[in-house]
Amino acid sequence: MSDDDVKSKPEDSGRREFLGKATGVVAGAGIAAASWPFINSMNPSTDILARAESQIELDGIVPGEMRTVEWQGKPVFILRRTEDQVVEMGTSHGSSKDPEPDEERVQKSEWLVVIGLCTHLGCVPNRNSDGWFCPCHGSVYDNSGRILKGPAPRNLDLPPYEFIAENKILIKKA
Repeated sequence: MSDDDVKSKPEDSGRREFLGKATGVVAGAGIAAASWPFINSMNPSTDILARAESQIELDGIVPGEMRTVEWQGKPVFILRRTEDQVVEMGTSHGSSKDPEPDEERVQKSEWLVVIGLCTHLGCVPNRNSDGWFCPCHGSVYDNSGRILKGPAPRNLDLPPYEFIAENKILIKKA
């Protein structure tokens, strides 16, 4: 055997390098294609997306009455406040724990829209004439959803919503 037979030709090493790179690209594309169903399964399902936004008709809710609706698996309290409640809430800022003026918590003064979960441990507070009371640990909220006393660290949360008609609101995706 001569030395020429043992040595590889320069064009063979270029071809080998090209084939190695091409194989790597094809393997990478195959791995991406095989893993796409797994990655796609992490997206929200269609029934969750359908509940992401809610339109609520406000007709039929009389002043002083509250309606509870579901939004993204959470209760949302919609309270049509009386004139007395609006005046009373406008004069206070809640407790010193999380003070907030009423006008920053509502879009229209007679309508309060809050997520109905206590901000302490996520219990559902009960409605009373002065606001809400969480029976689990004793947190008390006023008719603006502001914390008055108890272990809750902050006011009831506000969902992202807007009035799309005089008596209809749209609670949007969070």
